[in-house]
Amino acid sequence: MTQALIAASALLAFGIIISGVAFGSAVGDGNVASKAVEAISRQPEARSNIYTFMFLGVGVLEAVPFIAIALAFYILLVVAKVPAIIGELVK
Repeated sequence: MTQALIAASALLAFGIIISGVAFGSAVGDGNVASKAVEAISRQPEARSNIYTFMFLGVGVLEAVPFIAIALAFYILLVVAKVPAIIGELVK
């Protein structure tokens, strides 16, 4: 019974982490892009510099979801050992 609770909690935490990362990344990308468009509308001659910094910002921002997804899989597979627990429950 406790193993099923551990597996369920780990799967729930995994889903919450993944959905939070997806939502946060989308909001962050939207903010970066909207500010870049505002900056280009104010100073069109600085367009190439703004694009460069926009892509750098998006690149740094996209590193965080990859780290969070790796940590979520680590929690799911190594810490909670969900596949082993599910294998035992199926037997």
